[in-house]
Amino acid sequence: MKGAILFTGKFGSTQQYAQWISEHTSFPVFNLNKENPDPTDYDLLVLGSSIMLMKPTIKKWLTTFWPMIKDKQIVLFTVSGTKPGHPDLQKWINNSFSKEILMHINYIPLRGRLNLNELPWFTRFLLKLGAILEKDPETKQRMAEGFDYMVKSNISQILKWVSEKKERKLALV
Repeated sequence: MKGAILFTGKFGSTQQYAQWISEHTSFPVFNLNKENPDPTDYDLLVLGSSIMLMKPTIKKWLTTFWPMIKDKQIVLFTVSGTKPGHPDLQKWINNSFSKEILMHINYIPLRGRLNLNELPWFTRFLLKLGAILEKDPETKQRMAEGFDYMVKSNISQILKWVSEKKERKLALV
């Protein structure tokens, strides 16, 4: 089974997860902010995306390429500071993609890293402003101080999904 990892990211966490997944799968990694691979060349796609302003950064790419990849095996992982299982994550995904896309892809949210000292001043300013307006204390703290939830074991669910798809493909051959 020929697979690839395609991602869009903003601050490095999504890229780090993509590289870790590649170490285990040997799939090539493509940064969609810099490269334009042909997704139709692959049977299985691991798509990675940051969440920015309550939207996955891969939204435009996935919506544009959907007609060409809808028959592929697809897993989408998103990276943010929001805890997996939080209702906002599913709401953001549901608001970003069509029902057809949502029914076909497997979605796995991951937590990332945000080092405020590495951000452009305007992004830091917006986060500080957002933290002042935020009502949830945990979210307020993450926005004001940054966070680091990057752990290699976070990719285990993605690796399990890839392994199951490969095994199923082999069983059919």
